[in-house]
Amino acid sequence: MTTYEPVYGPVDLTTCDREPIHIPGSIQPHGLLMAVDEATRTTVVVSENVRALAGIDAADVVGARPATVLGDTLSPVLRRRASAEDLMEPIRVRMPAGPGSLAGTEVDIVMHRSDGLVVVELEPADATSGVSAVSYRAARAAMTRLTETSSLPELCDALAREIRSLTGFDRVMVYRFDAEWNGEVVAEDKRDDLNAFLGLHYPATDIPVQARALYTVNWTRLIADVGYRPVPLVSSRSEPLDLSHAVLRSVSPIHIEYLTNMGVTASMSVSLLQDGQLWGLVACHHYSGPHRPSYDARSAAEFLGQTASRLIAERRRADDSVMAMIAQARLTHIASALARDTRAPLEALAHARELLLGLVEADGAALTTPDGLLLVGETPDVDAVAQIARILARHDPALASTDNVPSLHPDLERASERAAGALRVGLGPDEWVLFTRVQQERVVDWGGDPHNKALAAAEGPDVRLSPRKSFDKWREVVRGRSLPWERWQLDAADGLRTHIASAIVRRSREQIVMAEALQRAIILHEAPRFRGLEVAARYAPAQGGQLGGDWWDALRLADGRIALVVGDVAGHGVAAAAAMAQVRTALRAYLLDGHGPAAALDRLDNLVDALLDGEMATAVVAAVDPSAGTVELACAGHPPPVLAHPEGAHALDVPPRPPLGVGLLGRSAAVTVPLPPGAALVLYSDGLVERRDASVYDGVGRLCATASGGPGADLHGWADTLLAAGTGSEGDDTTLLVARAGFHL
Repeated sequence: MTTYEPVYGPVDLTTCDREPIHIPGSIQPHGLLMAVDEATRTTVVVSENVRALAGIDAADVVGARPATVLGDTLSPVLRRRASAEDLMEPIRVRMPAGPGSLAGTEVDIVMHRSDGLVVVELEPADATSGVSAVSYRAARAAMTRLTETSSLPELCDALAREIRSLTGFDRVMVYRFDAEWNGEVVAEDKRDDLNAFLGLHYPATDIPVQARALYTVNWTRLIADVGYRPVPLVSSRSEPLDLSHAVLRSVSPIHIEYLTNMGVTASMSVSLLQDGQLWGLVACHHYSGPHRPSYDARSAAEFLGQTASRLIAERRRADDSVMAMIAQARLTHIASALARDTRAPLEALAHARELLLGLVEADGAALTTPDGLLLVGETPDVDAVAQIARILARHDPALASTDNVPSLHPDLERASERAAGALRVGLGPDEWVLFTRVQQERVVDWGGDPHNKALAAAEGPDVRLSPRKSFDKWREVVRGRSLPWERWQLDAADGLRTHIASAIVRRSREQIVMAEALQRAIILHEAPRFRGLEVAARYAPAQGGQLGGDWWDALRLADGRIALVVGDVAGHGVAAAAAMAQVRTALRAYLLDGHGPAAALDRLDNLVDALLDGEMATAVVAAVDPSAGTVELACAGHPPPVLAHPEGAHALDVPPRPPLGVGLLGRSAAVTVPLPPGAALVLYSDGLVERRDASVYDGVGRLCATASGGPGADLHGWADTLLAAGTGSEGDDTTLLVARAGFHL
């Protein structure tokens, strides 16, 4: 048998957030706790005060039936209740006559399940509240008064008043948490002689994380006497019982010390939750000795807390709904402006300053464009903006915000004068909008110095800093922060992301349509027919249908030969298609003017370098003589042609030349190779053989393996096979041109 001593070791403000407060191993002395194994119907855990309250030693209770404490009359009632779904619904019963201070008295009993046991808690029904019994009518009237309030401040004021009236505490406060879990007293009802706490702030360290977690699963907590001595639990188990849901659970010694330093003799709290998260607390303090409101009064206070939680959610939703409608109207204006503007969406946004900044009530914005960052309104310099955006992108590449820019990085301290708050809207790997807000200096009145934990750390590990003994007003000027970003503003920013993405897609589609029209007007849908040469051409756009700068051409020359061309202008979209049109037309003109493949490429290089600033292209030109069975080849930065025949396939060795337009002007060299009957010449763009995880040469090797043996009887089917087997990059378009001599069409 195990008697649990309180599990708390030495604690101070540096360890209180690690206290195991859900398994204290003890309870408060004003009640009795038992835990029963449903399978064996025996008591497994009992509080040591069972001797004082029921006149039975704990050793005689553990392992025995609950009737040992409760009597034969009450045990069946509790057994039936234990099978019900809602164990927490209290029942009031009279204890059997006998020894112990609870004998023959009325007690309130509540039950819950924990660690596979049914936990039974008893406390005297005669409260020490000094207020009249709470009726259903009184609780309902209090709820009605809450619902009749018209604003959040009015609701909080009414809640403090009603709970104080129900419970009789000397002071009742409504305490609201901010995003960093600091608290502010937003409403208060108190004895006239007490100092006001209204408007004071309290640091997050006052209520550590594990305590906040318990407030979300247990709506109320009572400390009837701050000076109580914890009652250990006696158990037949080795592991401590989880008391998260226990109303009698003993509390942390450091919290007791905290309350003692405040002069509090009894306290109670009621949770205020929003979407399962702690929004705030109703904190009740008493100063004139122990104070234990009845279970009915505490239940009514809990009911009012739940009602207030729903009302707070409704008020917040109503306020957010109004602002969301305003934001939606602004988004509609922005969408219209983007649709009318011929500039790129982000560039157009930058010129709609009032619409852009008004959407989320920002002071400035930075937008990415191909030419660099565009700054609008009040922002820090470009380097600081880029750094803020990079750091926020690590938190969430789609949408991330902060109202404390200096907390992101020490280097941003100076930037906070112009951008203390930032909201990043991600549009792609390198595209984003960053909204900024200027510093909002404000005065905060704390209930005591909020930095005392930090001071303890600075003083060294041997210093034990107790909960602060002074709760005098401590005033601080908060700098380096902006107004927080509201939920509706984040939603509006996300809506902007969707609108910009749609505008970009729409603009891209328009460009694709234009590029396709341009490409269709210039490039033939299928290869023309030539006597003595069978030709098949294939084109596949890049992933997503984006057109690139690929082209192919086939034309009869003045000397009777047939020119075959495959080329590639760097880039995608309308710009690449337009450049491709000029390059293709010029090369065609040079070839028709009687220039051979090498000379035509030299002239084309001059044109690209002189007229198409910043453009680069590659090309391979083949002049096929079907009657002689030969082909003259010249290449400028392009993958080598492949010759496929019944015995295999290999890449042709064409003298290398730099790509067109790189500024390395020079003379091209051509090579003439045989093209025997049955053999096929394969010209292609790098999209067929290039991929990220392998070299182009590996891709050419795989193409040769696929082409080995030649086309057989069906040249067009063979072309489809080569295109489908291509191992190229998904980010590029692909062109394929195959020709076979010896056919008279």
